[in-house]
Amino acid sequence: MTYIEIGYYMMFFIIGAIFGSFYHVVGYRLPKNESLLKPRFSYCANCRQRLKWYELIPLLSFVLQGGKCRYCRQPISTFYPAIEFITGILFVVSFYSFGFSYQLVIALVLVSLFSIVIVSDLYYLMIPDEVTLASILVIAMAIFFGQGYEMGLRALGSGVLLFGVMYLIMLLGDFILKKESLGGADIKLMFVAGLVLDPVLGVGVIFLSSVIALPISLIIYLVDRENVIPFGPFIVASILILFLLKIDVTTFFNLFLL
Repeated sequence: MTYIEIGYYMMFFIIGAIFGSFYHVVGYRLPKNESLLKPRFSYCANCRQRLKWYELIPLLSFVLQGGKCRYCRQPISTFYPAIEFITGILFVVSFYSFGFSYQLVIALVLVSLFSIVIVSDLYYLMIPDEVTLASILVIAMAIFFGQGYEMGLRALGSGVLLFGVMYLIMLLGDFILKKESLGGADIKLMFVAGLVLDPVLGVGVIFLSSVIALPISLIIYLVDRENVIPFGPFIVASILILFLLKIDVTTFFNLFLL
């Protein structure tokens, strides 16, 4: 590994951590229909004190303040630095996987979607349509510019196909359970899966999401049976895993089904 490569990785981690901090704001404010620009300042969730710029440095401010607010001394949720760290690491992995290419743009959009979905779905059990639709638009543009008109149309067709499959699964689940089985936002995420993955592999996202969600859901259920487990983060996580690791249909079947 050269010094230039190390520099790139450090750069992507720092940029990712900064964006991770912003994505927390997006995931927290957008579902409440709050402006992302007003107020332009951030504040302590406990004492509502306006925070200065040096109290908002991703990861570093949390460490230097000992994980507590400088004003009320109440603990700051570790959720904040966790999102910043995860986003930073995933930005690095994206660059490692694809270098400077149109696939890198797609990977960074997926990471961004993942970070926002985690925040919004865990806080409010909802995913803002604006975030999903913006992700679909940017990814589609990257595919059209990177792979051409024909592949772009194929990707859109795959997205529509997986959207339809997930919609039928929702209808079946609603019929069997006699209540809402899947949210509309989860179905829209499958359109994203169709854009970036082979349609067959996209269906595998549903399987992989369930595999990842099952043990985590059981643990959360045992700790607090009243908790509702959002499925959106698991869907995006599965899309990310398959895309970043460049897993094709054959490899997927060998790993999980054979």
